[in-house]
Amino acid sequence: MKSLIQVFLVLLIFGQLPAFAGGDKKVARVSFHIETEGTDNPKMIFPQVVSGERRFFRRVPEITSSDFVGFSPFPSDVEGTYGVVFELKRNASTRLAAVSSANQKRWMVCQAFGRVIDEVIIDRPVEDGMIVIWKGLTLEEVAQLDKSFPRIGEKEKRD
Repeated sequence: MKSLIQVFLVLLIFGQLPAFAGGDKKVARVSFHIETEGTDNPKMIFPQVVSGERRFFRRVPEITSSDFVGFSPFPSDVEGTYGVVFELKRNASTRLAAVSSANQKRWMVCQAFGRVIDEVIIDRPVEDGMIVIWKGLTLEEVAQLDKSFPRIGEKEKRD
């Protein structure tokens, strides 16, 4: 009888863990990764063809969705896709300024919704607290961002 109660308690606890972990909560996953050397630890980098060349990027992102305060979408130059400007939290803004200052003339790629969608070359420090995806998002992905973050200047997320 005692072991039956223990089994029941274990099942009850593990059954509730997804609720505590955010279970069904859908969050738009967006991350920005800085270029690194191909000689770095292979488990810590991934290859990506950028501008016709195979380059390597850190798996650990410099900026993630958790760093965003808000966003503003815009139609991109690539037909049928959209870009977005993300406003960063204060600490992420400081981190981006440092990373962009230390990594000028290197590439940064954006992974969003499970794929690499854009890349930029860092030509100067980013000190305005904004980071941009210039192209590659679909209208459905912009709608998912609306469910995850407020628009810049607004306090509430859109449904």
